[in-house]
Amino acid sequence: MKTKSSAKKRFTVTGTGKIKRKHAYKSHILTKKTKKQKRNLTHDTIVDPADEKNVRLMIQK
Repeated sequence: MKTKSSAKKRFTVTGTGKIKRKHAYKSHILTKKTKKQKRNLTHDTIVDPADEKNVRLMIQK
């Protein structure tokens, strides 16, 4: 099964095996968002356990 090209651009696997992702809503219409909102959306986070199985299937090689 091939890796989904969209998934390999969006997710990375950490050294401990968790999956990192970026926050959504940081790409456009930024003028109406507060500085605090934009700052908090900058940082990476971990994929939720409920979604982890699907993401792993998409990024398997």
